[in-house]
Amino acid sequence: MEYIFSSALIGLREGLEATLVVSILLAYLVKADRRGALRWVWLGVTVAVLLAVGVGALITFTSAHLPFEAQETFGGSMSLVAVAFVTGMVFWMRGAARKISGELRGKLSDALNIGPVAIALVAFLSVGREGLETAVFFYATTQSAGENSGPLVGFVIGIALAVALGWALYRGALKINLSRFFTVTGVLLIFVAAGVLGYGLHDLQEAGVLPGLNALAFDLSGPMPEDSWYGALAKGIFNYSARTTVVQAVAWVAYVLVTLTVFLWPARTKTAAPAASAQRPVPAQGETT
Repeated sequence: MEYIFSSALIGLREGLEATLVVSILLAYLVKADRRGALRWVWLGVTVAVLLAVGVGALITFTSAHLPFEAQETFGGSMSLVAVAFVTGMVFWMRGAARKISGELRGKLSDALNIGPVAIALVAFLSVGREGLETAVFFYATTQSAGENSGPLVGFVIGIALAVALGWALYRGALKINLSRFFTVTGVLLIFVAAGVLGYGLHDLQEAGVLPGLNALAFDLSGPMPEDSWYGALAKGIFNYSARTTVVQAVAWVAYVLVTLTVFLWPARTKTAAPAASAQRPVPAQGETT
């Protein structure tokens, strides 16, 4: 049960992104009185979902048939890929939350002029990215959880909640500040991703790819064992390890400090245009500009 929160957070975040994309596409077609094109949107969404499931199954199958060291190398590498995906997703949504609707409508408008295949492709590409990110992160989470079924339960809960929220937003029954929502979940996901980063590096150390497996930064097996309820909770949410190596600790701290600072840094406002207009010479009396 301790892995449910982090998995549900990923499922909610990725699921809500995909749901928002689909709802924007559907709303545009309905308002444009192009309901006949709705089936092509659903076709693109279906193919994207099937691709994500297929990639997840392929990753799991490939990992299961590898020897121990190769399996640890593969698992560690996929954890690093998952961290890269989540980090990119966090920053992308921070900037795109306000303009995603206009961009999607522009792409769909162009696709309508091209044909059904283009419409399906817009839906596929818009949803497919979230699906692939979810598949990779789901694999990384299940690797750290072992036989625990918490990640699967968490992802199902998160995605189901995302679909419900997306439907409520589409119907106008709910209004939320998306920028604030993606900021709060982004901060939480940065800590989750830091834990996955540490777990992935530990896998690479066990595989012999990275050194320092026995060089511990700290050992909290006594005061905070992983099998205690609080240790299990920290492990499920942040991939806490009672015996953390120096490599893991340095990477965790560096990732959180750098990523969180950049993510929360106030966006610079555009001042070039006002400055330029302020420097423009004022015409003399009787002159025209």
